Amino acid sequence: MTKPVIHFEIGGRSLGRMTSFYSELFGWQLQPAGPEYSLVPAGEDGVGIGGGLLQTVGEMPPYVTVYVAVDDLAAMLGRAGELGGKTVVEPTTIPGVGQFAMFADPDGNIIGLLHQVAETPSAEAAR
Repeated sequence: MTKPVIHFEIGGRSLGRMTSFYSELFGWQLQPAGPEYSLVPAGEDGVGIGGGLLQTVGEMPPYVTVYVAVDDLAAMLGRAGELGGKTVVEPTTIPGVGQFAMFADPDGNIIGLLHQVAETPSAEAAR
């Protein structure tokens, strides 16, 4: 069974600047989800996936990534490693949503993995 992309994320140095830019450019109605994160709802007609804007910290560079739904983060990180990838973020809990992890593929692209808990308003908003 294939694993679907269920969330995207854009990281940048200024959440305020990104919020203004993407709201004006695409008409996104962003929802604050913490001091360094805003959610991007899926399209009005159910077209597209939801995502988020993250303010990067420290030496973390700006980035764009997608998150893929998986049932077992450890197994998927292990398989990515077998295929030449490298874990860059170990499984981390997102309260009320589930757990995520990230790996770099052999070319250095960063991909997120997301294991969601049962549907909750927070998990639904992250789609």
